[in-house]
Amino acid sequence: MKTYIALLRGINLGSHHKIKMTELRDSLENIGLQNVQTYIQSGNVIFDTDIEGKEKIQDVVHAVILKDFGFDVPTLAVTQEAVESILKTNPFADEEENRLYFVLLKNPPEKSLVDQFKEQKFENEDFHITDQCVYLVCKKGYGNAKLNNNLIERKLKVEATTRNLKTMQKLLEMTIKD
Repeated sequence: MKTYIALLRGINLGSHHKIKMTELRDSLENIGLQNVQTYIQSGNVIFDTDIEGKEKIQDVVHAVILKDFGFDVPTLAVTQEAVESILKTNPFADEEENRLYFVLLKNPPEKSLVDQFKEQKFENEDFHITDQCVYLVCKKGYGNAKLNNNLIERKLKVEATTRNLKTMQKLLEMTIKD
């Protein structure tokens, strides 16, 4: 059995795609996921499963949300090791933690798109792109950033979801078994 984190994009924002975390946990347990935990209301789910491969897990979680809640929610699955690696290799680790964001990518972006994106400059913002994450520094806060999830998805042509440093650290902490 392996521990995964499912990151759901765009739930419980305003009046759109409302899902109660208790109901989400129940739905996921009903399909056989074990030790299901959620963190805050924005779609962070930790669980254990025998299902092999993150693509299959993404498909299963996506399908149960569509079936039980009636809407299409982009879903990205990552392992504890992936989150640990992303945090460990953060090129902006010296920045103030409330300025750090991680745009997790569902698939590696094409090199030509990455090269084009790297030519862009954003005032009070910086970024670094890897195959699984775009690291962001938003000196005026993410809410004011031009460099955001929608722009990254559009320019790199990949599905993505963004989390702040505190959330990433907490998710990693929640995957560690006693």
